[in-house]
Amino acid sequence: RIVQRGHYSEREAAKLIKTIVGVVEGCHSLGVMHRDLKPENFLFDTTAEDAALKATDFGLSVFYKPEVLCKHYGPEADVWSAGVILYILLSGV
Repeated sequence: RIVQRGHYSEREAAKLIKTIVGVVEGCHSLGVMHRDLKPENFLFDTTAEDAALKATDFGLSVFYKPEVLCKHYGPEADVWSAGVILYILLSGV
């Protein structure tokens, strides 16, 4: 529904991104990187306007230890992806 709707108001986008960042924070606090954050991996639990947003598709998730992270990227990649989702929410791209 995020992609189908197009753009969101700043207030609506803020509410959604708060949930998305909460997912990222929760995963990272458990030592898990999602690694595939995108609008399609967040689903509403009902068709109602006030439906809860749920994260899905943890198929690429990995446990990490900061001192052992690969040379290529770390948990900050999830934060970057959350920022891209915010851009999509606001612009409708």
